[in-house]
Amino acid sequence: MLAMVLRRPKTALVPESRPVPVPGPGELLIRVKACGVCRTDLHVARGELARAQSPIVPGHEIVGVVERRGVGVETPEGTRVGVPWLGYSCGNCRFCASGRENLCENARFTGCDLDGGFAEYAVTDARFAFALPESYDDVHAAPLLCAGLIGYRSLSFTGDAKRLGIYGFGAAAHIVAQVARHQGRRLFAFTSPRDLVAQDFARSLGVEWAGDSTVMPPERLDAAIVFAPVGSLLPLALRAVERGGVVVLGGIYMTDIPSFPYELLWEERTVRSVANLTREDATRFLALAPRVPVVTRVVPYPLSAANDALDALRQGKLSGAAVLVT
Repeated sequence: MLAMVLRRPKTALVPESRPVPVPGPGELLIRVKACGVCRTDLHVARGELARAQSPIVPGHEIVGVVERRGVGVETPEGTRVGVPWLGYSCGNCRFCASGRENLCENARFTGCDLDGGFAEYAVTDARFAFALPESYDDVHAAPLLCAGLIGYRSLSFTGDAKRLGIYGFGAAAHIVAQVARHQGRRLFAFTSPRDLVAQDFARSLGVEWAGDSTVMPPERLDAAIVFAPVGSLLPLALRAVERGGVVVLGGIYMTDIPSFPYELLWEERTVRSVANLTREDATRFLALAPRVPVVTRVVPYPLSAANDALDALRQGKLSGAAVLVT
């Protein structure tokens, strides 16, 4: 099979011909049809996630068909499934025992610890392979598996906030915006200065105000989600939220957060991060997406052009999500 491999951080992915892997007990061999390209893949490639293994096949928004199943797996061959970032939890640690498997002490992550979907085949733990809504084709389903899932979990932490700010309007934001509008929220989008394309994209999805991240919105926010991996956005978001508001950090990586005066946090404002996802998140969101309905905007690339897709993401040239197609 063809696999695009990160042999070491801060280098380009290299095409390799590898044997098709064999699923072990409890595992599935998946024939990959499409795999989304996430900002986390970019962080892995840049060496910004210390835990990432190398060499590694990135990719954790996998859509494919079960080719073979290991011992103990009941999922029929030919079933279409999706595989997300969280690829394994132990089920025994104190976090798993309390319903917080996303914080599992022994967690393993697709495309980081486990070879992912930038390949023609991938092996996954059958417990973390999810049925996908039939209304989505392979390419349009892929972004739901991380941009959608992490966005959904981030949105859940904003409670019943009516005025919601979104900092960084990329793949996750374009999905979250549709869900939030479905819930009756008002949306305010913040982009890089002078990124008029992203601002227009946000407005096309029902965002009522879009502007530079360095300016205040026309009114105070009840909550904000920061998707952009830029630490300096946190003080700006805190300044924009109303007393008692929450700022949710939706990324796995962020540059250093600068110091800021306590008055920005005072009046019972809250800052919290989001880590990974749970299987319950996946089940709930994948049932909700077709009811909204969430429409994913995608830019397809052939598997061999994975480096081009990562470069487009790095340069901010995408409106929506890049997806590799095998």
